[in-house]
Amino acid sequence: KRLRVVAAIIRDGEYIFSAERDYGFLKGKWEFPGGKIKEGETPEEALTREIKEELDTTIVVDSFFMNILYNYPDFTLDMDVFNCHVKQGKLVVEKGIHSASSWKKISELKAEDWCPADGLVVAKLIKNY
Repeated sequence: KRLRVVAAIIRDGEYIFSAERDYGFLKGKWEFPGGKIKEGETPEEALTREIKEELDTTIVVDSFFMNILYNYPDFTLDMDVFNCHVKQGKLVVEKGIHSASSWKKISELKAEDWCPADGLVVAKLIKNY
C-alpha cells in the first residue's frame, strides 16, 4: 500500500520548523509537518491545506525540495517535500497531532529523534547546507 503525502520545510532565515508527533506508531518522533494529498489536489494545495488545518497558519510554498520513498512495515510512504515560509500565523501545535514544536538551525537538526523518512530530508538539508 502506497501513502501519498506532502511535508513542509518551513524556513525563517536560517531556522527550520519541526514538530513532534503525538499519535501513531511514530509518536514521540520529530517530523516536518504536512499530511495526505486528497483526490483532485496538487501537492502544493494539499500542503497549504494541511498546515492551515494542523497549525492554524497560512504558508507560501516556495519550491520543491525532494521526494522520498520510504518503506515502513505496513505501507510505502511517497512524500513530496517543499521549501515554504509563513505568510500568516504562528504555527500553533494541536494535541493529538503534535505535542511540541521547535525552530532549529540546519546544523542543530540532527539532535532530534526523527521519523525515518524525515531523517532522510534532514540528511539532505545538512549535505546541501
